Order: sequence, then C-alpha cells, then structure tokens
Amino acid sequence: MDELLAGGLPRGRLFVISGPPGSGKTTFASQFITNGARRDEECVYVTMHETKAELVEDMSSFDFGFETAMRKNNLKFLNLTSEAARRSLTKYGTGGGLRNRVTAMLEDLDVDRAVIDSTMLLKHFVEDPEDALTEFITRLKQTDTTIVLVSEMTDPTAYADEHYLAHGVIFFHNFLEAGGMTRAVQIIKMRGTPIDSDMRSIEFTDAGLQVFPERKLEETYG
Repeated sequence: MDELLAGGLPRGRLFVISGPPGSGKTTFASQFITNGARRDEECVYVTMHETKAELVEDMSSFDFGFETAMRKNNLKFLNLTSEAARRSLTKYGTGGGLRNRVTAMLEDLDVDRAVIDSTMLLKHFVEDPEDALTEFITRLKQTDTTIVLVSEMTDPTAYADEHYLAHGVIFFHNFLEAGGMTRAVQIIKMRGTPIDSDMRSIEFTDAGLQVFPERKLEETYG
C-alpha cells in the first residue's frame, strides 16, 4: 500500500476506507493502528461493532502484532456500545453530542493516529445522521490526527458525503468470479499524492492484508 501511495498516507489527514463486509477494511485499519502504536505514536481506536476482546480474537490469526499493540499505553480503545466508554468521553465536554466529544478527545490527547469504525455508529446516537456525519467529518479534518474512517458500502459507484469530504478514499472489493473470490484495493482519491485508480490484487496472509501493486486486476484475472 505504501508503494501505491508514494510512501504512505499523508499525515494529519482524514481517509475513508469503504467496501462490503469481509473485504478487509477492519484488518487494514488494525494494521494501520498497530504500526502507529509500534512507533510510539499516540493512537485511538473507536468502534461500536466489537469489544476489545472480540477484535483481538479476530486479528489473532495474523502475526502483525495487534494484540501486543493493544497492550501498549499509547493505544486507547473505545467501544461505544459500552456505557463506561461513552461516560469516559464526558470529560471532553457535554455540548454538541458524541461527535464533538470524540474530536475534543483527539485534540486533548494530541493523538497521532485514529481509527473510527464505522460511520454507521452515528446512526445510533443522533436524529439526523447525514447532517451529523458532515459535521463530524468537518470537525475531524480540523484536528492534526491522521484518521482512518471506515464506511460500509456494497455499491462502489454509490458515493456518499464522506467520500466527497475526505482527503482520500480507498475502496476494498471482493466479488465472486469463475475462479473463486477476487479481492482488490482501489485508491479513488488521494489529495497531494500522485495515484492511479486501477484495482490492485490483495490477499489475506499470515502477515495481514497484503497488497500486490504490480498485479493489476485486469492483468491477473482478465
């Protein structure tokens, strides 16, 4: 992925990771946050899909060090299905709802990297998810944190507000062909970085999600 991005994700920007279930979004996000924790950066992982134990178990089949990273003091995990986690955010203010408290936390802790999984979490806490998401993303972009925002989608042509607002957009694909399941990654947008938008082959390996930049989809599966 670093090769496709001419060195990696630019710092201090917000990136939307989209794709259908099982396409590799959470694995990619976990590798991203693990790399940051390993470099002693301040990291935060916000989710409402899984508990910490569940996520560690999900990543246990890989050897990129997620469980070790989760034990480090510089990686904070927040599962917003937990009342205790939501209550812990009140120290960052009570006005403006959850979205403002999350961004205030990133600023207060001077967070270097954050994962927010996923945009669907807002639907459980606000009356108008579309307006709330626009405001949330706008506030997130004002922080100095490099943010991976996971967005569930099954139609790669159905762009949503978060895709237009983000500094970068990466799609993960998985679809059945005659030879079995095909997996690919596609960089749709990346401000400030030269890219192409061809789909590249990806595979789940022992080391995590691996990108093969030399294997364009049409060359591999055409």
